[in-house]
Amino acid sequence: MRRILSLSLACLVGAGVSACKPSEVVATEKIPTAGVRFINAVPDTAGAFGLDFRFVDIVESNAHYKITFRNVPSTTSPFVSTALQYKGARAGSRHFRVFEDDTLQSIAQLTLADSTVALKADSNYTAILWGNARSTGTDKMRFTFMEENVPNYDTTKVFLRVINATSAPIDVRAYITGGTVPATATFANVLPYSFSAYVPVAAGSYLYNVQPAGGGAALFTDATALPGAAATCDFHACLPGEQLDIPSSPGTSVAGSAVTGIVFPKSVVGSRAPQGGAFANPAITFTWDKRPPLGCKPTLC
Repeated sequence: MRRILSLSLACLVGAGVSACKPSEVVATEKIPTAGVRFINAVPDTAGAFGLDFRFVDIVESNAHYKITFRNVPSTTSPFVSTALQYKGARAGSRHFRVFEDDTLQSIAQLTLADSTVALKADSNYTAILWGNARSTGTDKMRFTFMEENVPNYDTTKVFLRVINATSAPIDVRAYITGGTVPATATFANVLPYSFSAYVPVAAGSYLYNVQPAGGGAALFTDATALPGAAATCDFHACLPGEQLDIPSSPGTSVAGSAVTGIVFPKSVVGSRAPQGGAFANPAITFTWDKRPPLGCKPTLC
């Protein structure tokens, strides 16, 4: 019994000594991060599940997988591409590839683009694969990677832009919902496979009218741009039934936002791109490029 008691006391003393040691602080790396989004605008090829944009130098920052043509567009207004978002990526020199996404290894290993890019911390970038994989002409497939530089000198305006992912030049007129299509194009003669400049406008709900350059029948029914939502702020204590503070979300109705309309071509019949329905014709979807000021901070209740 005496030996057991001595052993127990020794263990207790050892535990006490350990507990008195200062806590060890392990510093974690603050990773310099950029934002990258990938747009699949190729209308005539893909794996069974679309395309994968992957960084292959380090095993991280690989959120752009199973991206189908037009990035999973919504079917109701406002028309947005739900799989088109900025994702975090470590800054620095990064090696990436674009693969076809498929369960068959012979297809999944096919590489459509392979390059290296330099990412700056706290900057956003758009990667877009567009054009036709089956063509060798002016509409052949090409890859574009660009840094997004959204104007920030006027937070009382909304900045609008157009990406033309089709093989023909277009005119685009952005106008207030309920108004009439203006005679002058907001974005005139936007060339194939190009980005327009930003145009500042007053905040509001906007429709986009898209025609061939120089005029003609609209390519599709005028579409409502991403509206966003203003902040809902209540700085009082939360009581049952009260609404929490909700920061603003980007869109044309919220000043300080930047919104892009992406005009996509129709799918090539018989290809692995989605077929039929809305994909039988050109279409437009919207995404935000810059968030507005939050407007208020969430209240903890």
